[in-house]
Amino acid sequence: MTADPRREPKSPGALPYGDETYADGFAAGYGEGLREGLREVLGHVTRGHTVAELRMLVESRLARIHEDVELKRKSLTNPPQRTPWTALLRTPRPAPRPVGEPALPEFAFGRSYLFREERPDRALAFLRRVAPEHARVLWVSQQPPPELGGGGADRVVPIRPTARAGGDGSVPGVGPGEIAGRIQTLCGGGPPVVVFSDALEYLLSEYGPETTVRFAMWLPPWAQESGGTAIVSLDPGTMAEQDLRRVQKAFTSLV
Repeated sequence: MTADPRREPKSPGALPYGDETYADGFAAGYGEGLREGLREVLGHVTRGHTVAELRMLVESRLARIHEDVELKRKSLTNPPQRTPWTALLRTPRPAPRPVGEPALPEFAFGRSYLFREERPDRALAFLRRVAPEHARVLWVSQQPPPELGGGGADRVVPIRPTARAGGDGSVPGVGPGEIAGRIQTLCGGGPPVVVFSDALEYLLSEYGPETTVRFAMWLPPWAQESGGTAIVSLDPGTMAEQDLRRVQKAFTSLV
């Protein structure tokens, strides 16, 4: 019985002439191998290797050809598993909900709160919550005092820092030292008050970092000793990093 020549094993490198499918695959692989080898040599040349170094690299590569071919063959005979269609057609999960603003902190008398934000939105929301617990609101800001509701406007005492005198005989502005003195006078010995300020950026530009940092660091001990509350809103990007660290260490709550 004559054996079927199609079932006979082929020796490595034997090319069955006349088999177009085999010839196309062999030619495609041969061309890809040439391109890969030339690209590798070109890469070594562009890196500035000498002739001796190139010879060593090429000989080392030639010695590993059998291993590389075997790895390539295994990758072709064991293709990666495909994702089943059922996984692709599953109902997509709902989009995650956007993360909201951080919750406002818990309130306690004698504490100081530093809100790190570009605009004093959360600090004002916290002030509106705690204002009814205090006898007065001392408003240290360039902005007009807010309406707190329930007769709260009568309890708001504005302490607005103004620009320093420009040498023209005008009354000097209310600086950090004067503001601290007024706070001491208005709250001395009475019911607890809350101090709100979003003016540190302005004080920095008018009185410099050291004076402003000392005023900011004075507020937390004042709140603890008087039993009141200090609320400060500050854009961290407006203060030097080392000054910001000093201020943050002084406050009992960072928001």
